[in-house]
Amino acid sequence: LRASMSARFSALKPFYTLGVVAIKADGFIVVKGSVALKDRNKVNKLVSAENSDRRALYQAIANANGHPEWSAQIKATFSRSWVKHAQTGWWYQDGATWKQK
Repeated sequence: LRASMSARFSALKPFYTLGVVAIKADGFIVVKGSVALKDRNKVNKLVSAENSDRRALYQAIANANGHPEWSAQIKATFSRSWVKHAQTGWWYQDGATWKQK
C-alpha cells in the first residue's frame, strides 16, 4: 500500500498545488477545484485509487493491532497527519470549513 501511495503522490502533487485536490476532514481526499477536461478522468482515477488505498491502510493497521474496530480512530489520526504534512497552499477541511495551509 505504501509503495503504491508513494508512487501515486508524484501524480497527485500538482493537483494539490493547483487546489484541485484537497484533504477532507475524514482522512480521504476529494476533487475540490475545477479540473481541466483533459485531466478530469486522470484526477478522478487518482483520487479514487488513493482513497481506496487509504481505506485499506487504515483497516490494515487496525487489524495488525488486533482491534479492527479502531479503524475510525486510526483514520482520524492519519487525517491530522495528512494536514500537518501538507504543503503551503494546499487545501484541507477543518470540520465543515475549507482552509488553505
